Amino acid sequence: MQIEVLKSKIHRVTVTGAELDYIGSITIDKTLMDAANILAGEKVQVVNVNNGERLETYVIEGAANSGEITLNGPAARKVQKGDVVIIISYASMNIDDAKSFSPTLIFPNTATNTLD
Repeated sequence: MQIEVLKSKIHRVTVTGAELDYIGSITIDKTLMDAANILAGEKVQVVNVNNGERLETYVIEGAANSGEITLNGPAARKVQKGDVVIIISYASMNIDDAKSFSPTLIFPNTATNTLD
C-alpha cells in the first residue's frame, strides 16, 4: 500500500505577484525551491493564510535570491499580492518508508522571502 506524506514545505512566504494572463502555475525563487527540495514542474498545494483558499498547481523556477512568489493564470484569482501562503508538496511511498521519512521544512523571512 502507498500513502501520501508531506515531502516539503515552504512555510509562510509573501506573494509578490499575481499574473492572471498566464497559462498557469506558481513561480518560486530558485533558492527557496532548492532549500525545500522542490523541483520545477512538481505539483504543489498552495494554502492562502489570508483567505483560506487552497489550490494545486505546478512549479516554475524563478530567479535565485529574488524572493519571487508569483501565482500565474487562474490561480491568480485566489491570491493577492501581499498575501501570505504556505507551499506544500507530497510524496507517495509505502508505509514502512513513511515511518522513517523526514520531510524538508523551511521557514523563510516572511517580509523578504529569504532564508536569513
